[in-house]
Amino acid sequence: MRRFGRAVVCAFGLVVIAAQAPAQTYPSKPVRIIVPYAPGGLTDVVARLYSEQLRQSFGRGVFVENKPGASGIIAIEEMARARPDGHTLMIGNISTNALTPVVLAKKMKIDYEQDVQIVTPLADVPVFFLATTTNFSPTTFADFLAYAREHPGKVRYGSAGVGSYQQINTEILAKRAGLDLVHIPFKGGGAEILRDLANGDIHVSWFNITNPVGMMKAGRVRALAIAAEQRLSQHADVPTLAEVGFPGVRAAQWVAAFAPSAVPADIIKTLRQAFVAAMSAPEMEAAFARGGMLVPRRTALENAKDWLRAEMASWKRDVEDTGIVVEE
Repeated sequence: MRRFGRAVVCAFGLVVIAAQAPAQTYPSKPVRIIVPYAPGGLTDVVARLYSEQLRQSFGRGVFVENKPGASGIIAIEEMARARPDGHTLMIGNISTNALTPVVLAKKMKIDYEQDVQIVTPLADVPVFFLATTTNFSPTTFADFLAYAREHPGKVRYGSAGVGSYQQINTEILAKRAGLDLVHIPFKGGGAEILRDLANGDIHVSWFNITNPVGMMKAGRVRALAIAAEQRLSQHADVPTLAEVGFPGVRAAQWVAAFAPSAVPADIIKTLRQAFVAAMSAPEMEAAFARGGMLVPRRTALENAKDWLRAEMASWKRDVEDTGIVVEE
């Protein structure tokens, strides 16, 4: 019996060691990062910047896989159902990982709050309210409001889909300003929206400041306002939304990393440390400066779970207060 007891203890010890081993050797194979959009948009760019830093940090392959569609649900569900060993992650944003779980929860086949955990925020990004210059006369935000009121049901706005940041923010703006706008969703996200905005197929959209600068310099799109706490030095002629009469509209988009909820805490800690260390890499600092991106606020980095919970609660209040009904 004594030998049997020792055998049980030894076996239990081996099980504990085996359970701990993945965390101690993490990562033990290439890391897969799922992005809920087609290549070329902000979230994809941020994912590829960080994947290169993680590749150097871990000495392992880190590859990005694009899974666009369904307002991020396809990517979220695939990530949430992956083996919870930290080798499958998702890099999402304010639309896919704060709004979709709030406004499209009934369309999800998982329980977002139970099945998904945040690793860490990765970037904050001020957002332009852009207008096309192709067959669209408004040159200021006031012009846009006047034009939209004179042409109800004629002004088209683009978004990454039902429940996205662009859609909800535009509907909030329309509600406050008394506008009747037409929603045009884009499965592929930012790159497709910018292309059709420049071509005049849609008239306005919210757009992070990282990608449209070339189109702005070429005169194909125009920034009418910016969702930011203050004007940006590199775009000093673009007024904030508060300055044009709409305070309280979101100041920035954000991008963050997520994992299945069952990934062990020590692996999440390793990932968080690697992501945060990457923020101070010279290459990342240069990329952030070029793109106008900001390092996430310290409070968000230090307590990501509470920060995300507050974000989602805030969006839920906004949607309810404005009476927006999200349908698809």
